[in-house]
Amino acid sequence: MDKGPPPLDLAALDIFRTVAAEGSVTRAAERLQRVQSNVTTRVRQLESDLGTPLFLREGKRMALTPEGEVLLGYADRLLALAEEARQALHPGPPAGRLRLGSMESTAASRLPAPLARLHRQWPGVALELTTAATRVLVERLRAHALDAVLVAWPPGQPADPALETRPVFTEELLLVLPAGHPHAAGPDQVQPGTLAVFEPGCTYRRIAQDWFAPRREPMQLLELGSYHAILASVAGGGCAGIVPRSVLSISPNAALLSQQPITTITTLLTWRQGYRSAALDALQQVLVD
Repeated sequence: MDKGPPPLDLAALDIFRTVAAEGSVTRAAERLQRVQSNVTTRVRQLESDLGTPLFLREGKRMALTPEGEVLLGYADRLLALAEEARQALHPGPPAGRLRLGSMESTAASRLPAPLARLHRQWPGVALELTTAATRVLVERLRAHALDAVLVAWPPGQPADPALETRPVFTEELLLVLPAGHPHAAGPDQVQPGTLAVFEPGCTYRRIAQDWFAPRREPMQLLELGSYHAILASVAGGGCAGIVPRSVLSISPNAALLSQQPITTITTLLTWRQGYRSAALDALQQVLVD
């Protein structure tokens, strides 16, 4: 009787995921504290069990095949669920890996102090922080690639029943304009014709575009990758922008800009419905203290 393929081994999936992340067996072995030959053997055994190559081997570089890309998504979810199961069955002091995603502005202006407290109080928590736009972070959360995210929901977007949220920060969004720009009572009074923004999927970008939507002459968009670049572009006189006050409060160049309030929005700590861990509880505690 055909017994079918062997069950997936979580340890092998962890090795596979690490090789995929590092792009190298050598670096993966160092990260996993395993000998290189063991990593190579486990990857080849996984490929044999699944009946398909998972990596394209280009010298020492390892790139995922299309089948490997598919498996990586499942590996992330399976390993995350296994970690959730372990923590649910053996609750204890906060420890272990916590994969936190955050908007760029929140990471820069809000997180240093609470994350320092988290490390001081619970050094056993291994925090992995990544930044991206809200839409990307929520997609990665749903795919089990992150454990929790700090995001701002676009105004009017209904709550997602698959996710739980907790308000942690209130952000005042400011319209920033070149120094000396007069107060703008509406979008038509903004003199620059270009709006400096982050990538699509950023909630603050959507708010900015909605605010400028009634303008008779549409704003051109300049996509930038950091608030430093946005503020520099505004200070240079050619752009407008919408930026959280908390970001301006840590910028040494805030005095070079004209500023006026636009709206407020809540930053939410968000996680999958039913997900629980002592590390997440500890994070919530330091964020709201």
